[in-house]
Formats: sequence, structure tokens, C-alpha cells
Amino acid sequence: ISDPVVVGIDVGSTTVKAVVLDPSTLEVLWSDYQRHQTKQPEKVLEFLGRIEEHFPQSPREQWRVFMTGSGAAPLCSGLGAKFVQEVNAVTLAVEKKHPDCNSVIELGGQDAKIIMFTEGANGEKTAVPSMNDKCASGTGATIDKCMIKVGLAAEVVRTIHFDDSKLHHVAAKCGVFAETDIVNLVKSGIPSNEILCSLADAIVLQNLSVLTRGSTLKHKVILLGGPNTYLPFLQECWRKRIPETWDERGYAYPKDVPIEELVFIPENAQYY
Repeated sequence: ISDPVVVGIDVGSTTVKAVVLDPSTLEVLWSDYQRHQTKQPEKVLEFLGRIEEHFPQSPREQWRVFMTGSGAAPLCSGLGAKFVQEVNAVTLAVEKKHPDCNSVIELGGQDAKIIMFTEGANGEKTAVPSMNDKCASGTGATIDKCMIKVGLAAEVVRTIHFDDSKLHHVAAKCGVFAETDIVNLVKSGIPSNEILCSLADAIVLQNLSVLTRGSTLKHKVILLGGPNTYLPFLQECWRKRIPETWDERGYAYPKDVPIEELVFIPENAQYY
């Protein structure tokens, strides 16, 4: 490609992800998602080097670079990049790609976001975001630590499916308490898949009760972020618990539509 490209980089608490777009069609031309192992600037530099190699004909001085995420702000000036607050970045992406979506749940490494769209009298949608602010419980970091505690490799964890027939108590309000409960379950000889399903259930119910601030999610619900993208048992837990809250609260949703369409994970959900 010989035209200028647009580069989006998210410098998160545990991962760096980047996409390169064609500015006219918004087609994704290049993307990657990697853990940075606390070396945020080094990983960003590595990504940019690889992007330059991938687009040797594209005039670099005309590239537009946008950065978001908790580690992005200090890097922007050195790169000539524009900073976009991460909730705004997710909201813009969802509004553009899924105008029929009414709720967003994004789990990151150390944050969880829920965005609900409300429609005004004039038909215009307003985004009402909510983000965890005191503790990283119910996020990717807690899941990571618990995977280590149960001794399962990431590729094995990705094969587990949600089963609520044998759930155990896991404290979801605090990441440290959750880890303590997980360790006790491991010591008691509880099978790893039961422990991870219990953790997923605690995370989902915690986010549904706390982050919604008493409001009810509306369909369609879109699931975003690394944990929701890569962990089938977590996706399945959302799809079980969200309709239960709808039924409890008398929220009318189309029961003839498959739940996979009412609560869905879009392509490239980890890059939004």
C-alpha cells in the first residue's frame, strides 16, 4: 500500500494491541495482540518497527497515530500520536460498527467497563459508561492469577465450557479474596474446571450487580476485550446469567432470537 495509513495502539495494563487501517475503507490491514510483561514502551516500539516493515511504501510522515489505554498518555508526545480515552474509543468503535447494539461489556487486564446506550426523545443515542475504579477484581488479571493457581495452561483453559452444576463460593468483590478462595478450593481437591467456572460465575454476577449501577442491560449486548474473546466458559456464563437477570426484572427481550445473537462476540473483539 502506497497511501498513508491510520494506526491505533492500545497500551493496556497487561497487553499491547495495535491495528492498522485503510483510512478510506476502515479495513483492518494489520493487527497484533501481545502481552508486554510490564515493558510497555518497548513493546510499542517493537510493534511500530514491525508495522513500518509491513508498509514500506506508505509515507510514514503522513501516518495518523491514535493511542489509548492506561499506559498510552506518556508515549503520545514522543510519537506525535493523539490520545483517546479508552471508554470513548470503545464507544466510538461500537457506534460505528454496531449501531443496533444497546449494551457493551468489556473486560481488560485490570479494568471492566459496561456501556449502556439510551435513546432520547429525538432518537439520538447517548452512551452511559461505568468502569471499575477501586479494585481489579472481575478482570483479566484476576483470571490470570487463578489460572496459575489451578495449574492450567492457557490453551487448556480455552477448551473449558461453563457448567453451573457444581459451583463453589468465590469472593468477587476483591481480587485478593478471590485468589484466597481459589487457593482453598485447590487445596480441597476441587477439579480445575469447577474452580474456573465458579470464578467466571463470580465475575459475571459481580459485574452485572455492581457495574450496571442498578440499571438493566438491554439487548443486543456485545462482549469485548481479551478475556471475553479467548475464554469460552466466560462467554457461556454471560449468556446464561444475562437472560436470567432479564427474566427476574421483567425485561422484554426477543426469546425467539438465539442467545448467541442477543449476547455476541464480534470478530476482532480484542481490538475494539
